[in-house]
Amino acid sequence: MYFDDLTPSTGCREPRAWLKSSRPRLSLNGRWKFELWSDPADAPAVPDVREDCGELEIPGHWVLQGHDRPRYTNTAFPFPIDPPRTPDANPTGDHWRWFDLPDDWPADGAVLRFDGVDSCFKVWLNGTEVGTAKGSRLPSEFDVGELLRPGRNLLTVRVHQWSSGSYLEDQDMWWLPGIFRDVTLLARPLIDDVFVHADYDHLTGSGRLLVETAAGAVVRIPELGIEIAAGMAVTIPAVEPWSAEAPRLYDATVAVPGETVELRIGFRTVAMIDGLLTVNGRPLFFRGVNRHEHDERRGRALTVDAMRQDLVLMKQHNLNAVRTAHYPPHPAFLDLCDELGLWVIDECDLETHGFIYTDWRGNPADDPDWAPMMLDRMRRMVERDKNHPSVILWSLANESHRGRNFGTLAGWTRERDPGRAVFYERDRSYEFSDFYSLMYTPLEDLEAIGTRTEDVPPETADDPALETRRRGLPFVLAEYAHAMGNGPGGLADYQRVLERYPRLQGGFVWEWIDHGLLLPGATDHVYGGDFGERVHGANFCIDGLLFPDRTPSPGLIEYKKVIEPVRITGTEPITIQNLRTFTALDDLEFVWSQEVDGVEVRAGQLEVPEVGPGESVEVRLDLQAPTDVVGERWLTVRAVLAKDEPWAEAGHEIAWAQFALPSAPPKDPSPVRGPVVHRAGDLVLGGGEFDRRTGRLMRLFGVPVDGPRLDLWRAPTDNDNGQGGRNAVVTEWRAAGLDRLLHRVDEVETGERELVVRTRVAPDGLGLGVRATYRWVALGDCLRLTMDVVPEGEWGGTAVTPRCGSWPRVGVRMAVPRSLDNVRWYGGGPGEAYADSREAARVGRYVRTVDELQTPYVVPQENGSRIDVRWAELTDADGNGLRVAGSPSFQLTARRWTSEDLELARHRSDLSSRDHVYLNLDLAQHGLGSASCGPPATAQHALEVAPRTFGLLFRRLGGT
Repeated sequence: MYFDDLTPSTGCREPRAWLKSSRPRLSLNGRWKFELWSDPADAPAVPDVREDCGELEIPGHWVLQGHDRPRYTNTAFPFPIDPPRTPDANPTGDHWRWFDLPDDWPADGAVLRFDGVDSCFKVWLNGTEVGTAKGSRLPSEFDVGELLRPGRNLLTVRVHQWSSGSYLEDQDMWWLPGIFRDVTLLARPLIDDVFVHADYDHLTGSGRLLVETAAGAVVRIPELGIEIAAGMAVTIPAVEPWSAEAPRLYDATVAVPGETVELRIGFRTVAMIDGLLTVNGRPLFFRGVNRHEHDERRGRALTVDAMRQDLVLMKQHNLNAVRTAHYPPHPAFLDLCDELGLWVIDECDLETHGFIYTDWRGNPADDPDWAPMMLDRMRRMVERDKNHPSVILWSLANESHRGRNFGTLAGWTRERDPGRAVFYERDRSYEFSDFYSLMYTPLEDLEAIGTRTEDVPPETADDPALETRRRGLPFVLAEYAHAMGNGPGGLADYQRVLERYPRLQGGFVWEWIDHGLLLPGATDHVYGGDFGERVHGANFCIDGLLFPDRTPSPGLIEYKKVIEPVRITGTEPITIQNLRTFTALDDLEFVWSQEVDGVEVRAGQLEVPEVGPGESVEVRLDLQAPTDVVGERWLTVRAVLAKDEPWAEAGHEIAWAQFALPSAPPKDPSPVRGPVVHRAGDLVLGGGEFDRRTGRLMRLFGVPVDGPRLDLWRAPTDNDNGQGGRNAVVTEWRAAGLDRLLHRVDEVETGERELVVRTRVAPDGLGLGVRATYRWVALGDCLRLTMDVVPEGEWGGTAVTPRCGSWPRVGVRMAVPRSLDNVRWYGGGPGEAYADSREAARVGRYVRTVDELQTPYVVPQENGSRIDVRWAELTDADGNGLRVAGSPSFQLTARRWTSEDLELARHRSDLSSRDHVYLNLDLAQHGLGSASCGPPATAQHALEVAPRTFGLLFRRLGGT
């Protein structure tokens, strides 16, 4: 069958650029009739056109419109590996619609264009077969002029979910069949193709233009006074170059009698110079992200509005590059990249990852029989996207191992388009790539790569010439900082290393958006396994910097801070460093403010002289403090847009920094210690009422409470869980019994003015444990708790138990009435932060409800911690409640469910509010890392098993 053979297509036109033409066009999007067959053998030879069947919205996926179900896998094919054959159970959808040909439609021919069909399809027009095509995320065009009729016409399309092409499309995503991009009828083009060569000479400032197109065509750029014949090269004395920082485009036309094609031309030159990727003579640095096309309701059938929203968010969060993982995007997306300014790695629709389960036996990449199909995909991408100045690298594929066919792809690409570089990460010889690249590289390995002292890969060990070439290549992290669930941690550590060495030209975080699907009528986003399928990738698709509804996650907020293009350091003087490559900082304003204990007391504008790309300036600011000010003094400096940009309004923050200033020491009131009062059954110390036998605090300033009690456990994050057992710190924690700790009271000691409760906390079945001592003292109108935590026993492991070197957290947990749901704090905020994900937290005063403190991860897990909290207040609607201060500062978490509830939940609807608010007041938590697909938290950010001491000071608020 055609869907099982190795023929890329039948009846298709040669690939060409995606052009905006004046010739008539007719959109065939909209409502189509639809019928689904579970086996193509059951379908009639030609689709049976009937009115008594279902309907679909096109572009769209039938599995998201009530027919069959979506499937998600990361690496595994959801069918037996037997290339190029597919199973009999191959969902096949027949689509048809009638359309009326306009009366004034030209009589000289027509082209039927499909911008994306997953995964193989056959087309009929008015009952006559037109052709077939594979390559889901690539265009296919057919000449259909002779088949058109005046008036009413019938278009029929049969789509197979599985085909030989599916073996090339194992791209860590939902398998979503259907006609998911535009369908368009085009009047036959008189200008069949256009190839724009627009180079920029950074030494002279001149541009060179050559437009390859139909003979007799005229090229015009009115703004530059250009009117030349196609095929004629012209040098333009002065042009403004295109870059992601300054995306200068010139409107142009290519015209012949009867057709005009509109172009937007950007002048720029891509070159490898001295072992580095350069554009317009300057080395680039990628602050990038990998982007799948995804919409929570529409799957990969994205609207242009959603594409623009993605790019606006990228620009607003300081990203400058996108890798179109792992296929060419909708062509309108690249138009927007040209317009708004992002560097693009355009990736071929090619990944054979599932062959890892055969040890790469049968991998198409190394089978010459597959070369035509692979080259067809590369050609269609390059030809479609060749006129976009934003596209500077062609990526041959993703995670498809090694193979001679990549040499074919790279050779053709370099010959067809020598003006761009070629990229491929997975072949460790890099003989076909202009870059050395890896994924999820540990920091120590990244340091070695930066200094060119990395280990020799086995693929080049026996070929000195190939190894010499590889070691001379620039390095790009194709993927890093896996953004799954709460994380990624360690972004700042990566950025410091990446910026330290010229060879390291940046990287691309994995990935842009969670792939959660929101089905009709549902409230939870679904992921792999939610449809009862046996082979699936679980929630590995929930790994984005955006939540499925395109709301930025804390990970994106952190990434924005880490990759700021302006660095602000020091206070006397303040240093402003421009990390941009091409543009000065004259589009920014700098403002400053001084705060005392989080309250602004002074503010102004910072006068900053011109700062060119790569340059720094020093600016002085009078920071004299009023002599009567007591409290923490902070200086905050912000860089904001001076005027509106296409992607943000004036005042949008680009960068900020915060500095602690010398502060007057607070006055020590030396409050009088209150006595311990013995009553029947309980003890009273200041505002605390304690159980006489257990020392448990029962009421705090009249508020019923449960706790505080030592807590070492957290609901595991996706990164705590690791990947397939690798780097799973939670395994170590569970082996040490941290998820099943039992508390025993050993002694309740009452002094005249102090209550001491000594406990041992340990799991069943093990000898290790923790001695936790609670020391309570009443100080004036406050109640102070000092906690001493001392580990004992076999934390280093035994002959039969593994070592446990870290704790998830160390602090106390307590429950308070659910009415205390208003939270005000002074410390890090406004969003959540952890040991290795805290760059975006700035010191201030913040107000949230308990519900607003939660981070809505698709899969519930530890979240919502606020860091460096000096004090926090929990109050009811009348302002009554409690205040807690830390010594030192603490991490605050407040939620309506327990950590155990979080751990058991698989979707947000699994969480039900309890009758209390549960507080965690932590001295510290373990870092996040990115071990869901990468390294764990580094030793620097690990919470080591060690003795700890910390204090909390409680006080009444209001009239409670």
